[in-house]
Amino acid sequence: MRKLANSLFRRYLQFRMRHIRRYMAHPHEVQREWFERLLLTARDTEWGTKFDFKSIKSHRQFAKRMPVQDYDSLKPYIQRMMHGEKDVLWNGRIRYFSKSSGTTSDKSKFIPVSSQNLRYCHKGGSWDTTAIFYDQLSDAELFKRRSLLMGGSLTRFEPFPKTIVGDVSAVMISQMPFFVRPFFTPDFETALMPDFETKIERMARICSQEDVVMLGGVPTWTVVLFRRILELTGKSNMLEVWPNLQGYIHGGVSFTPYREQFQKFLPSDSVSYQEIYNASEGYFAIQNDFSSNDMLLLLDNGVYYEFLPMEEWSKEYPKAVPLEAVEVGKNYAIVISTNAGLWRYKIGDTVTFTSVSPYKIKITGRTRQFVNAFGEEVMVENTDQALAKTCRATGAVVLEYTVAPVYFKGSGKGGHEWLVEFEREPADLKQFKQLLDKNLQSINSDYEAKRYRGLALEPLRLRIVPPGTFHKWLKMKGKYGGQHKVPRLSNERSYVEEILAFLEERKVG
Repeated sequence: MRKLANSLFRRYLQFRMRHIRRYMAHPHEVQREWFERLLLTARDTEWGTKFDFKSIKSHRQFAKRMPVQDYDSLKPYIQRMMHGEKDVLWNGRIRYFSKSSGTTSDKSKFIPVSSQNLRYCHKGGSWDTTAIFYDQLSDAELFKRRSLLMGGSLTRFEPFPKTIVGDVSAVMISQMPFFVRPFFTPDFETALMPDFETKIERMARICSQEDVVMLGGVPTWTVVLFRRILELTGKSNMLEVWPNLQGYIHGGVSFTPYREQFQKFLPSDSVSYQEIYNASEGYFAIQNDFSSNDMLLLLDNGVYYEFLPMEEWSKEYPKAVPLEAVEVGKNYAIVISTNAGLWRYKIGDTVTFTSVSPYKIKITGRTRQFVNAFGEEVMVENTDQALAKTCRATGAVVLEYTVAPVYFKGSGKGGHEWLVEFEREPADLKQFKQLLDKNLQSINSDYEAKRYRGLALEPLRLRIVPPGTFHKWLKMKGKYGGQHKVPRLSNERSYVEEILAFLEERKVG
């Protein structure tokens, strides 16, 4: 029966690949269709009336009439929608809101997930991911065995209980079609449990007994699950637990710092790794060639894209460019208009294009996760690469890290401070630090220029923190599990100082 199911699903996925190849070949036409469709659908909403969507005929008119938005500017409208108001940013009443720990003044932000957004963007992205997986692997059998679910949780919004909030992964799990549910593990009650530590324990006990062929999740929390399963089973690696495992789908953070750990957990070249870009705001990109480390931008999923060049990021009224104006190799912040009512919304992520035929991207970081205190323009992609290169050369394994600037004091020079949590420390820490600094210079020419002969920046400072520090810090902040991630870079010192103070308190206590 499962063999037949896999064959039937394969035929459907071949149809989806034809759909994907259409927008790869005709990107601008497809984006234009969505531009017009979004404006038409929302023209009678409060937002559509405010900006007179009926009269907008071009991107130039759209951009001139409506400024780029951030969460704080849309927050009053979103709050009204959460309280049950309809036809505000999008037509109808929206029931689901994905909770994200975004870079705003609030602890969390709440992103509307309309039924159209769920269908075309999030679910559509999931099907496209699976279609590409089957396209890349001729022997794929995801519908012959079970795939592992690792989601968040859902709760009712207390002021208006008809509204449901939670991680976007939990929204997707709760709305999963009945005909694919038998191919997933664990049971939905476990997958949607709110207490992450209890969830991990139950998942480890249930899934260690299953024949898992595929799993997906943020690498940080997948490592936690793997370790617990190996403790329970006494096995030496995950392929002894799941011998038929074919793939791991990852996203949320760069996989570069985790690659060596996963090679030990999954010691086989037969396991495929597929990167996705699935945020609370939408499912935006998928790695469509397993031999290349970039991702195909999804252009037919209910999202109209614009991009902010780096020189526009800090401006009060930044100017975004449409898809056809982007250039390969430049850093852009993503701006989206979606079928959930996010209009010209700056999500905070930054990308660079590796190709414009088709349009393919790499995530480089976040608009608020960089270090540019001295003109060095260091992005997360830079530090991830430098760290991975240094670990390969020294045999070290890093679990987590964060970086912040060290400001000028008096006649002193500035620099960078790294807080690093090792799984395996290098034999020579001094050599590790020097090599890390050298590798970062080789990757980022602006940092290299500022480090030249120590004229502007001192060598980086490296501070080792005890095992478990970052997870315990996240837990203390109420951000343990789910989509919560360690902030890699910051242009100010609040994260670093907070972690150091947290360690000091634990030492005193």
